[in-house]
Amino acid sequence: MNMQEYIEDAEKALLHTYNRYQIVLDKGEGVYLYDLDGKKYLDFCAGIAVFALGYHNEKYNDALKVQIDKVIHTSNYYYNVPAIEAAKKLKKVSGMDRVFFTNSGAEAVEGAIKAARKYAYLKDGSTDHEIIAMEHSFHGRTMGALSVTGNPKYREAFEPMIGNIRFAKLNDFESVLSNVTDKTCAVLFETVQGEGGIYPADESFLKKVKALCEERDILLILDEIQCGMGRTGCMFAWQKYSVKPDIMVTAKALGCGVPVGAFLLTEHVAQNSLTSGDHGTTYGGNPLAAAAINIVLDLFEENHIIDNVKEVGSYLEETLDRLVSDYTCVKERRGSGLMQGLALTVPAGDVIHKALEKGLIIVNAGANVLRFVPPLVIRKENVDDMAAILRACLDEIEMG
Repeated sequence: MNMQEYIEDAEKALLHTYNRYQIVLDKGEGVYLYDLDGKKYLDFCAGIAVFALGYHNEKYNDALKVQIDKVIHTSNYYYNVPAIEAAKKLKKVSGMDRVFFTNSGAEAVEGAIKAARKYAYLKDGSTDHEIIAMEHSFHGRTMGALSVTGNPKYREAFEPMIGNIRFAKLNDFESVLSNVTDKTCAVLFETVQGEGGIYPADESFLKKVKALCEERDILLILDEIQCGMGRTGCMFAWQKYSVKPDIMVTAKALGCGVPVGAFLLTEHVAQNSLTSGDHGTTYGGNPLAAAAINIVLDLFEENHIIDNVKEVGSYLEETLDRLVSDYTCVKERRGSGLMQGLALTVPAGDVIHKALEKGLIIVNAGANVLRFVPPLVIRKENVDDMAAILRACLDEIEMG
């Protein structure tokens, strides 16, 4: 079958919830992907910030093969060594105290919401506590995660949501403060907003919200699903400002392709929230998923991934800043490390389709923002290649 025939079969068999680009990807090598026709693409999407280590990393692949030959799944009725080791390593790099493994970021958000509500319930026995989330945020598609996602277009067809959610403005402390009541149990936001347009939380905002939470015994929940795992130049974005959350959620690059997520808690929250029977998962933290986490964290250290992000991230920022200066249709760059966005005066989709034709994979973060979340192993020469293609696309757009 050729590529078009596969696409036609997909349209007949898959639920149409995605407007997919008209290529079928077949394999990857390093920072490149190849379609069924053998066309090569420079990947600045990384499976939406997932494939941090690049494609066909032999040590990663071999570690998963070894675990597959041992045991893939046992259930959480029993301990397994990969999960124990993964929890220890994740505690070390995050500074958090307790780990619950999930299958996705959305599930991690669900667990964080439950932990926050149980924490508040144990304090006063009531079930009407409120969570403050942020406008333009994105936390996932499940009902709880959707309820705290600050974009009405994602929620309106699925109302009613879980309720008792208030929305404030990111980087506007007074907006948060005005939404606090005696029922507020948590403040939840992405340390760097992803889908909402690549907006980092300001240091002053983070510190003020943290101080407010400590003063009123409100839990701070930080969503590091997309911006975590080294993407901003720290293992987790909040570590740059030393604003430690009470609960943190992570996923995406945590497994580098194997579906896995986690929510992590401080010891205080863990001892005063979820207990036996409150939460569970069939697949979460199974030996295969945990083996992926273990090798990912090992390779991050072995290959000095964070150092590479700092170096190449700065170069990417400089490169994108030059585009802002050189093109009238490029308004602004924002982001941190290897999580960057370019705000445009034209639809991002116009640029994305042109780039795809020229062998560059990028995605959007809103209607008018190009998102750059490449594998964390990219080099400066890959940034140069990306910029050359992007300039060709922008030239075509500006010349009409």
